Amino acid sequence: VSVAGSPRQVKILLIGASGQLGADIVRNNTCHDIVAPNRAQLDLENAGQIEAWIKQSKADLVINCAAFHNVPLCEDQPERAFRVNCVAVGHLARACAQLDARLVAFSTDYVFDGEQRTPYLENDLPGPVQVYGITRVAGEYAAMAAAPEHASVIRTCGLYGRAGSVSKGGNFVDKRVAEAASIKLLEMACEQTIGPTSTDDLSRAVLALIDRPDASAGIYHLVNEGACSWYEFAKAIYEILGLHVEVRPVDRHGRSGTMRRPLYSVLANTKARALGITLPPWRDALRRYLETQYPARRD
Repeated sequence: VSVAGSPRQVKILLIGASGQLGADIVRNNTCHDIVAPNRAQLDLENAGQIEAWIKQSKADLVINCAAFHNVPLCEDQPERAFRVNCVAVGHLARACAQLDARLVAFSTDYVFDGEQRTPYLENDLPGPVQVYGITRVAGEYAAMAAAPEHASVIRTCGLYGRAGSVSKGGNFVDKRVAEAASIKLLEMACEQTIGPTSTDDLSRAVLALIDRPDASAGIYHLVNEGACSWYEFAKAIYEILGLHVEVRPVDRHGRSGTMRRPLYSVLANTKARALGITLPPWRDALRRYLETQYPARRD
């Protein structure tokens, strides 16, 4: 991660520290005092617990990495998706505004409909095409409406990290590596263009952003640079590790059953870049991750 500026210590209440991004924020933190309650201690669906924890921790900053981000499951459980991705974010933002704490919340490339073919800017109009994206847009509005001067929302895409993703049974990269032991052919969607992002790089960028006193509230895009399809991403995993799996492109038209996914959801990092914060290219990030996690598998 490239960044300009020097750090200043703050007290952070980190929600979702056991997930991919939260775990890497803890691991890459070098100077901040982080309090990280587990889900049993702080339930996002309990507004009273939210305010109590912000008061108790005396937090200067709240970082919320928790979300309901199993995309197909959101279609089946829309009420819970709204409670976690929207209502809870609104509660966090209101509590932060009342207690004069900053809030960093996260959102997704799925807030866009995927109709354009150039990277989406922070101020482009959202148009989600599935429940997950709808709840995330609603969460963005809830945060900015409740705490326009205190809340920053970071959109990102295609996360993978050392801690995996509990709700998805691991991350995309680790699943592909595991499959290589038992398959020689993999069919992978080729029609979606994304910007896959390492939570190692993202966490460093988030920490850099909160260290910038000139970083205003609002929406930011933080993703590894460049773009690829899921097919190209899977193929790169096997190429880097020298694993002999044929990856066959399949056009599923962005659908999982009746659920739609955006066909193009690349995000442009313009606001953070103006502050001197950028992430490396996605292929470089992937190579670093694989070399760290699977050193024995390299040719």
